[in-house]
Amino acid sequence: MRLSLEEADLISEHRGSDVTNINENTALDLHLASRGIDKDDIVSVKHWQSASGDFRFSIVTKEDSSVNNKVLEETFDEILEDIKAWSPTFTPIKRNPLADPHCLVIDPADIHVGKLASLDETGQSYDIQKAVSQVDGAVDGILSKASGFSIDKIFFVIGNDVLHTDNIYGKTTKGTPQNTSGMWHEAFIAAKHMYVRAIEKMLPLADVHVIFNPSNHDYMSGWMLAQTLEAYYRLSKNVTFDVSIAHRKYTQYGVNLIGTNHGDGAKLDNLPLIMANEAPELWVKCPMRYIFCHHIHHKQTHKFLSGKDFVGVTVEYLRTPSASDSWHHINGYIGSKKAVEAFVHSKKHGQVARITHNL
Repeated sequence: MRLSLEEADLISEHRGSDVTNINENTALDLHLASRGIDKDDIVSVKHWQSASGDFRFSIVTKEDSSVNNKVLEETFDEILEDIKAWSPTFTPIKRNPLADPHCLVIDPADIHVGKLASLDETGQSYDIQKAVSQVDGAVDGILSKASGFSIDKIFFVIGNDVLHTDNIYGKTTKGTPQNTSGMWHEAFIAAKHMYVRAIEKMLPLADVHVIFNPSNHDYMSGWMLAQTLEAYYRLSKNVTFDVSIAHRKYTQYGVNLIGTNHGDGAKLDNLPLIMANEAPELWVKCPMRYIFCHHIHHKQTHKFLSGKDFVGVTVEYLRTPSASDSWHHINGYIGSKKAVEAFVHSKKHGQVARITHNL
């Protein structure tokens, strides 16, 4: 529901006895004042009332987008061209064919570099350094555990709220304020270095295909980060990219059709049919189908069966390494196991193993 400011201010008048615990024009004003939000910066307001009669608001603000976004886009274009001009030359790595090849899917989901969690408040600590160090360790652990398989390809899934915020104001793409660690540019640089370190660790084992999913916390800056990585590795013959802004990505490995998306868009029950419609040729070629989702920060697995041969589409939500911040703690979204997950897929037989690096 979208309300004008006047409608939001007069909610108590329209609701009558339902809001006897507040005075006219008070609820929204108090909510804005407590968060340092100016009414002139509001784009839209969503309102509801709890069982106890308290008002709840979800507010989207503007950030002088017409000016700031243009400057940001122009600056990023200049940076991207500079990166391309100075991107290093990579010596091609020649590899021998493997008798029984496998693909390793490494998917560090919802890292939220720049999130702040206080040990005193939530029982967990989290900041920029903690975020990147956990992923560094997870990549090391996963590669070590996968050493028993013959790996000839690595799918490295990036994005999916890799950054906690999307602007200099410490807010998400839609304008939701966040508790942040460090400056926005520190988080961006730390995430960039984290991804480069990961790719450099993977290359001695196999060629790397990088798959990017845009997401709700960092829709613009996450895409910029992915574009930066592609520009840096543009001269490498052993690193390829699928970093378009498309929400859902599909990649084939032998009999495997592997789809990825952030998990905040299409409904879960629709994902198998969406896969069949968006990647019909791959759907026909690949009897083993998997969709990896993110966003909800905990484990869910669903299997959809079709046809008499029970050709399955497994839809799976992945765990996150990021800690619960103040908002998650207050609302009781706690207790999920923190981990980075990976999967081993045989070119002939589908998924044969999963690797969980617990934190």
